Amino acid sequence: MEYNLKIKLMNEDAKMPYRANEGDAGLDLFSTEEKIVKAGETALIGTGIQMELPKGTEAQIRPRSGLALRHSITLLNTPGTIDEGYRGEIKVILINHGKEDFKVEKQMRIAQMVIAPVLQVTLEQTEILSNSVRDQGGFGSSGK
Repeated sequence: MEYNLKIKLMNEDAKMPYRANEGDAGLDLFSTEEKIVKAGETALIGTGIQMELPKGTEAQIRPRSGLALRHSITLLNTPGTIDEGYRGEIKVILINHGKEDFKVEKQMRIAQMVIAPVLQVTLEQTEILSNSVRDQGGFGSSGK
């Protein structure tokens, strides 16, 4: 099934999200500003777009693997979640894990966006949960 994702470009530096290859999950997001992200620091980078998500979906903002591999640039909160009702500018929190400052340039691909379905659930308080094979096994419980 195909859905429409409405995109509003906020200024002349804004660029439509772009799917590099047919069938790719992620749509590339582009910077509308130049900014230096100093080593070990974060920066909020605007994309210059607003959007209207299809009903029953969210947008997940994820890092780009090339930036991570070559420059140690990733997203601070990944995946970032954009709720269906949000209509403000899409912004990306970059973090520089590298040893050198990184220059973000206008129209640089800085993140990718995946549109995903969201289940609407009814919450039910209970005192008893069903047993499972894993049960309460947490961090490291599956062994090596």
